[in-house]
This record gives sequence, structure tokens and C-alpha cells, in this order.
Amino acid sequence: MFDSISIPTILVSYVALLFSLSVHEASHATAAYWLEDDTAARLGRMTLNPLAHMDLLGTFIFPLLGMTTGFPFIGWAKPVPVDVRNLTRRFNQRTGYALVAAAGPASNLVLTVIFLAVLLILVKVVGPGAPLEMRLFASALFARKVENLQALGLGTAMTMSLALTGRLVLINISLALFNLLPMGPLDGAGILRGMLPWRLLPKFDRIQPWMGGVLIVLALTGVLGYVIGPVFMVVLTGIEFIARLFLGA
Repeated sequence: MFDSISIPTILVSYVALLFSLSVHEASHATAAYWLEDDTAARLGRMTLNPLAHMDLLGTFIFPLLGMTTGFPFIGWAKPVPVDVRNLTRRFNQRTGYALVAAAGPASNLVLTVIFLAVLLILVKVVGPGAPLEMRLFASALFARKVENLQALGLGTAMTMSLALTGRLVLINISLALFNLLPMGPLDGAGILRGMLPWRLLPKFDRIQPWMGGVLIVLALTGVLGYVIGPVFMVVLTGIEFIARLFLGA
């Protein structure tokens, strides 16, 4: 199992994950601050410093264990504290909290767009011309190991840049889709709660404490992949379409 470990791939993936999680949590804290709750800001959570957001299990042990064993890894950071009583009265508490919850996935979607643009530019700069540029783009996005990109002879700096950018695109798509699930501690639950009719809230609130356990079961049994997988593939199809337009393939 461990003879296939690629240290460069682990380093690139872990850096991309830490950065993406830090932006996600800092976005929650910033949104809360803009909506007049400074709880997270006072605790030092409105920062991109990953040390402020790291959770021993979710940001260190589980991701690295997954990267070294080849199993799909689960990564998370410490939840950002929000005191809904402090949120601006321009919105009701449910809407204010929904906006704070939405800031995390929204930040990951923005990062996806930014790093997709960077990846396409890098491929255009170093690519050998269409349709080979499309192959290089796919290699940067889906290469299981950095060594697979090194075999293309692009140089160490460009190889690492392509690998890191590709990982940033995939990880941010994954974080956005995963966190939009309306289950337990995920952001989707807070977003959905802000949109539900008042009459449905008691039922919704009763089942949510159980959703964390259900989420773990779905992840461990692989069912979660069947839930997110189709949406993930639709997003990737859209990305491929954009890449072909940009690269002229």
C-alpha cells in the first residue's frame, strides 16, 4: 500500500487543501463581521492563516491518512463561531445565518473559477498547441501523481505549478459541493434553514442532530460518492467545455 506513496503529490494536495479550507472558514468569519457579528473576528478566525482554522483530526490526521493510503480523504476545519443575536437587524436571524453559511461554499466556487483561469493560462503558455494542450490540461487536472506530469518534461517549477493549480480546482469544487449538502453541520443545512417556511422548521430542527451521523455512514459506505458524483461530473463537463473553447481544441 505504502510503496506507491508520492511525497510531491501529498505536499501539493495538502497545501491546496489547507489554503482552500482557510479561505472557506475566513469567508464565514468575514461574512459574519460584515453582518455585524464580530465573534469570529475577535477569536482570530478572520484570517487566511491555516493555524487559526486547523483541527487535529479534520485538517491533519484524516487528510494525510487518506493521501498516504489512497482512500478518499475527508478534510474539515474548526467551525467558525457565529452569534446570531449579533447579526444585523436588516435581516432576520435565519436569513443572516444563511448568508454567513453560504459564504463558505461561495468562496470555494470563486476560487474554482480563479484557479481554472490560471490553469488555462499556464497550459496556453507552455502547451504544444491544440489538441495537445487539451491533453496537458487534463493531465494537470486529473494526474494522480505529480510524477506523471514530470514525465512531460516541462521543468520542476512549471510541473509543480500545474499540479498545484489542478488540485486547487478539484479540491474547491469538492468542498463547495460537499458543504452544500443540507445535512447536520454542513453549510447547506444553514442555507436551507434560511429558506424553509416557518411551519417546516420544527421538523427540520428535529432531524438535523441526527444528520451528522448519517453523513458519516454515507461517507464510509461510499453512498456519498453516488450523491455528489453526478453533480461533480456535470461540473467537470462544463469545465471541459470551457477549456476546449479557450484552448481552441
